[in-house]
Amino acid sequence: MTTAKLRVLVAEDSPTARRLLVEILRADSSFEVVGEARDGVEALELTRRLRPDLVTMDIQMPNMDGLEATRRIMTEVPTPVVVVSTLVERDIQTSMAALRSGALAVLQKLVGPQAPGFEDEARRLRDTVKAMAAVKVIRHWPSRDEAPAPRPTVVAVRRGRPALLAIAASTGGPAALHRILSELPADYPLPILVVQHIALGFATGLATWLDSVCPLSVKVAEDGEEPRPGVVYIAPDDRHLGVRADRRVEVSNAAPVGGFRPSGTWLFRSATRVLGPSLAAVVLTGMGQDGLDGLREVQQSGGLVLAQDEATSVVYGMPGVAVSAGVADEVLPLGAFSRRFRELAGLEGEQAG
Repeated sequence: MTTAKLRVLVAEDSPTARRLLVEILRADSSFEVVGEARDGVEALELTRRLRPDLVTMDIQMPNMDGLEATRRIMTEVPTPVVVVSTLVERDIQTSMAALRSGALAVLQKLVGPQAPGFEDEARRLRDTVKAMAAVKVIRHWPSRDEAPAPRPTVVAVRRGRPALLAIAASTGGPAALHRILSELPADYPLPILVVQHIALGFATGLATWLDSVCPLSVKVAEDGEEPRPGVVYIAPDDRHLGVRADRRVEVSNAAPVGGFRPSGTWLFRSATRVLGPSLAAVVLTGMGQDGLDGLREVQQSGGLVLAQDEATSVVYGMPGVAVSAGVADEVLPLGAFSRRFRELAGLEGEQAG
């Protein structure tokens, strides 16, 4: 029996870049490029007409850019979108906004077969497209105003105030982080460490974007700095993020854990070995099971584990395995995390569900 091919629409205004992307996809017989769009208007029209399994989306295009095209696609004909972007500041910031609007991942544009590591990068692109094509996307309505999240049905676990929050996320994480962090006050009294799986070259852009749209200060973590209240530290590209024995930030190039660097498990393990029960660990939407082994150590040490629920996760992989393994103390919808974070910091009284 012949396996159905993944039908991909390529949106890219540069003929050279578009041809290269098409060739990269067609090098794998499991893909079928069903259309090519030269701008956002064509991307939207072809998505409506061809109903592809996935759209690769350039950012800077004439007539309608990739951000607006992504917004329109997610509103009118919800389809998995992978942004393929350049590492220039304007494109990175627009790419981050596209992730908030419903794009599932952002990848760096490939230069060409002559570039070092081209085959590995091409394989990574194809693997990402395959994985994202399987995600069941939901419609994003034009208005982003949402009703207050219902209180979680789980009874809040009452412990002492944590010294630090540690968060791990993957697919859907940038938008989830935006939602949570934008609802915290600038004087939030706890430091927050974040491992977000994102393509190489985009960690700084993620931090810059979140810093520009959230009250808190957001920055790329530096080894040896002291975690400060109200500051969010993002793991740098291809580096683990953790906590040193002296309670300062640790940035490490140690071997990947479970194939990941940065790794959620590395973050949770290092933080819990120093902070013990004074750690609150959070696992948000994402593929795979990064973080699970670290969360087991958090639980064993008496720390608090929060996991995102299935209904609000783009992909219920990372939080799902934590819940299934019984290591999650509380399972919350995305909209409830900011209030829970305020409760943990003593800014609001805790309530039972």
